[in-house]
Amino acid sequence: MTRLILATRNAGKITELKAILADAGLTHDLVGADAYPDIPDVKETGVTFAENALLKAHALAQATGLPAVADDSGLCVDVLNGAPGIFSARWAGRHGDDRANLDLLLAQLSDIDELHRGAHFACAAALALPDGTARVVEGRLRGTLRHTPTGTNGFGYDPILQPEGEKRTCAELSPEEKNAISHRGKAFRGLVPAVRELLG
Repeated sequence: MTRLILATRNAGKITELKAILADAGLTHDLVGADAYPDIPDVKETGVTFAENALLKAHALAQATGLPAVADDSGLCVDVLNGAPGIFSARWAGRHGDDRANLDLLLAQLSDIDELHRGAHFACAAALALPDGTARVVEGRLRGTLRHTPTGTNGFGYDPILQPEGEKRTCAELSPEEKNAISHRGKAFRGLVPAVRELLG
């Protein structure tokens, strides 16, 4: 059985990718970065989601000698020309301060009416082998931005993005409902043919 390492310490992401691989009939032994605690975090110096995902996947494959999967994602707001984009996690200045990021974005959009509040979550998922071979796939979840956060599930900008065809925000969906339509779910599912092709 081929071991596959996912560049995350987020147990939820590992569970999600395991389920996607299992649904596709793939039985690879998937582990997270916690299985290799000595590996340093990779700086995300790319200027696109795809570049950052590939940076992380290549670095992990080189460090472990194993096939590696990594993803990078964020929120792209139409009226802001795709921002916050790759800066989504540090939009307010400090990495990972979800509340500050949300508050700043809502303040920036406070005078924008419903017609122009289109946005999408984007995710790039990359698979890299130790020999340098790589594949990258992108997924999107389109929607509109609410004026106030609603819901307690999820994280990041989930409380303000209402997916197309939904009356609820991403933070009001159950994890199963969100995974079925999410940008990350689409990107991970899109990697399945590459996993099959490169790893068997």
